[in-house]
Amino acid sequence: MPDFSYELRHSGYVAAVDEAGRGPLAGPVVAAAVILDPANCPEGIDDSKALSPARRAAAEKEIRAKALCFAIGIASVEEIDSLNILWASMLAMTRAVEALSHNCAHVLVDGNRCPKWHYPSTPVIGGDALCLSIAAASILAKEERDRMMVEAARTHPHYGWESNKGYGSPAHLEALRQHGPTPIHRRSFAPVAQMLLL
Repeated sequence: MPDFSYELRHSGYVAAVDEAGRGPLAGPVVAAAVILDPANCPEGIDDSKALSPARRAAAEKEIRAKALCFAIGIASVEEIDSLNILWASMLAMTRAVEALSHNCAHVLVDGNRCPKWHYPSTPVIGGDALCLSIAAASILAKEERDRMMVEAARTHPHYGWESNKGYGSPAHLEALRQHGPTPIHRRSFAPVAQMLLL
């Protein structure tokens, strides 16, 4: 289980940031930043990928209720196609950290690199399984993006986004072949680009 040891290496408010949605063929990439209260840490926090949907939803409520602050940052499909998914993810993470209501002394970033920003920061590979704050951020980002894709599925019902969340499942790929791309498909991603050539 992730713990608070990474946060304790730094003084002042320590934020963490993670993103959700780098791999899907449709929808934005969403990042969440969070500063946890070390005296009132939510229970049930783990890597969002290790939690069932019900446990993840319960953990999100706990985090939102107990965190000192949190914020969401989004990079649009247009930004993904323009910048590429790596730099769009960095943009979403930057927006999330900049939206925090507390000034942070240090930022822990899930992954092997940090955005190009002015914040003192440390990348943590596999951070959502190691660091409590990064795990909390991963839960917030995942839940927020999932809600966005469920909402988008109401407008574009053929692609199964309420269940696949925009990832390239067989049903999604078949719908892409039958109905073509929607405005929120990522045209820079190969399966979508190939459909545009037909």
